[in-house]
Amino acid sequence: AMKIAIDARMIQMSGIGTYIKALMGHGIYDIALGDGNDILKYDANVKVINYSDKIYGAGEQLHFPAKELRKSGADLLHVPHYNVPVFYRGKLAVTVHDLTHLVLPQFLPNKAAYLYAKFLIGYAVRKAEVVFTVSENSKRDILRFYNIPEDKIAVVYNAVDSRFVHRDREDVSYLFDKYHIPRDKKVIMYVGNLKPHKNLPRLLEAYSKMNGREDTCLVLVGKAFDSEDLTPQIKALGIEDSVIKTGIIVDNELVDFYNLADLFVFPSLYEGFGIPPLEAMACGTPVVCSNNSSLPEVVGDAAYLFDPYDDRQIRDAMEKVLGDATLAQSLVERGYKRVELFTPERIVSTTKAVFDKIKG
Repeated sequence: AMKIAIDARMIQMSGIGTYIKALMGHGIYDIALGDGNDILKYDANVKVINYSDKIYGAGEQLHFPAKELRKSGADLLHVPHYNVPVFYRGKLAVTVHDLTHLVLPQFLPNKAAYLYAKFLIGYAVRKAEVVFTVSENSKRDILRFYNIPEDKIAVVYNAVDSRFVHRDREDVSYLFDKYHIPRDKKVIMYVGNLKPHKNLPRLLEAYSKMNGREDTCLVLVGKAFDSEDLTPQIKALGIEDSVIKTGIIVDNELVDFYNLADLFVFPSLYEGFGIPPLEAMACGTPVVCSNNSSLPEVVGDAAYLFDPYDDRQIRDAMEKVLGDATLAQSLVERGYKRVELFTPERIVSTTKAVFDKIKG
C-alpha cells in the first residue's frame, strides 16, 4: 500500500486547521509533519516527524525534513496549502483552497507579495500529482491563472463539523451577560477575521442605515475584533451603542453564538468555500450572504443573497429576513437540508477515492 504523509503544522489554526482535522484519524495518512502534541490528539496512529518552522517563512523551505520523510518510506506528501517544499523531490499532492491573493491583488501589501503567491501556487499546482480544491469556483480560478490539465484537479468540498447543531435558547442565554448583549434586541451576527476581502466596512455602513436598527445589535465574533481597526468607523457612523465585538471566544461558544443569533450575515468579496454560512445553517439560523465566488455554489437556495459591493443590498437583505418570519423559517428549513451535503464522512471518502486513484 502507498504510504501517505501530511504536513499537519497548521492543525490548530482556523480554516486550514479544520480541514486537516477532518481528514486525520481515518487511516488516510501514515505519517504527519508537525508537533506531536497537537497531531496525536486527532490521529493516534500516525508516525510524527517533528517540524516546527513557521508557515510562509524562508525557514520552512530550509529546514524541511526531507531526509526523515524519505527514511519513513513516504510515497506521497500531501501539503494542505500552497506552501509546498520547493526542494522536495518526492511525489506531492497539494490543496489550494482559494486564489484570493490573485483574484483580489489590491488587498496585498505590494507587488512582490502578488508575484511570490503567483509563483508558489504555480509551482505547487504544476509539481503536484493531484491538486485538491474546495469548490468548482476555485477550480475555475486555478484553470484561469494556470495552464494545467483539468483532470489533475479534484474538487472535494469542505465539511461542517458535527458539533454545529441547534441548541435550546436557555442553553445559550449565558452569552447575553458574558458579552453584554441586550436581551431585548435581535442579534445579527458575523464571524470571521478582518482581512480586507471580508468587506466589514460595507457591512457597518449598511447596518448603520438599517430601518429598525435600534431594535437590533450587530455582534462581531472572533479574535480579530480585539483590534481597534473598526472603532473609528463605528464611531463615525454613530453605531457604537449597537455593535458588540466579542474578541477571542472559547471553542464551544461559537456553536452557542450561532444559536443565539437571529440572523447570520456574511458579506465577503471572495471565498474559496466559505464555511461559516453552513455552520450557521446547521445551528438553525437564517443566513444572508454574498452572491459571488463560491458562495452561491455552497449555500444553494438556503441563503438570501446580495451583491456585497452594494451596501444598500446588504441592508435590504438584513431588513427583509429579520422582518419576515415566514421567509426566515423557510431559509432555516432549507439550511438544515443544505448542510447534509457537507458531512465529514463525505470529505473523507472523496479524498480517499482520489488517493486510491493515484495508487492505481
